Amino acid sequence: MRNPPPWTFHAIPDQSGRVAVVTGANSGIGYVTARELARRGAHVVLACRDPGRGEAALARMRDETGSAHLELRRLDLGSLAAIREFADGWDLGRLDLLVNNAGVAMVPYARTADGFESQFGVNHLGAFALTGLLLPHLLAAPDPRVVTVSSEGQRFARFDLDNLNAERRYRTAFAYVQSKRANLHFAVELQRRADAAGRQLRSMAVAPGLTRTNVLTGGANSGRGRLYATLTRLLVRAAFRPTPEGAKTSLYAATEPDLPGGSYVVPDGVLQLRGEPTRRTRERAVRDTATAARLWQLSERLTGVTYALSTTAAPLPGNGL
Repeated sequence: MRNPPPWTFHAIPDQSGRVAVVTGANSGIGYVTARELARRGAHVVLACRDPGRGEAALARMRDETGSAHLELRRLDLGSLAAIREFADGWDLGRLDLLVNNAGVAMVPYARTADGFESQFGVNHLGAFALTGLLLPHLLAAPDPRVVTVSSEGQRFARFDLDNLNAERRYRTAFAYVQSKRANLHFAVELQRRADAAGRQLRSMAVAPGLTRTNVLTGGANSGRGRLYATLTRLLVRAAFRPTPEGAKTSLYAATEPDLPGGSYVVPDGVLQLRGEPTRRTRERAVRDTATAARLWQLSERLTGVTYALSTTAAPLPGNGL
């Protein structure tokens, strides 16, 4: 039996008329995700923390795509006030696609503006709050999707609901994979709640596989010294695959027409480290409804954001794009 051909960006259907937000779109997987959506005709909002880097990415992306349907908006997922400001300023009517891509990885111990451990606060609580605050605009779309970027590393998490916020002890790698497990629990639980409320919303989680990005050397990791930077860059160059390969799972989840909500999309290779996008159904965390429900309740309490899935969303003005 012959293997199917590799999935490529050419398989992405026309995205004209769709409005998308991609967080962390100034570099890495987020940049490629936003660029390819724009190339297929979507109106893409690059939601970035650093305005300078965001402007540079926007200019480069416009040159590469020739698309006029690109814009930059500031978003800091480490601040609940900034997330609310982004959501309150939304003026494009419906939102068809939200890609929760931005995150931090393996960073030294730090707290967000609201006092959360930074990896849990940015990677999970930031995405949770942003999605909830943008929910009315998502529900106004005919076929809305939320794609949340988890990690193949989540499989190694010892998920401790009593130490999600580094209440007792902080271990860098432990906190990172735990935050990525939280991403998976959130994506699947959002789908369960949307289904229960009868909402036409599809929520997916993805793992990109080992991918060359600056997440291990930029941002909070940029101050860890020359030796760390040199060794990490050598490792990434030798063992990690090119950035466009890592963006495949995000783009597949965002655009594959028949992909069901609640899917977890991963590379099909050994240990999900590389390969073509495939839907993984045999994942323990996907079936752990009790933990996902407890995490949801905790996230609502910490962020102050609740999801109005059971009420009828008020009509929103047309996009006018």
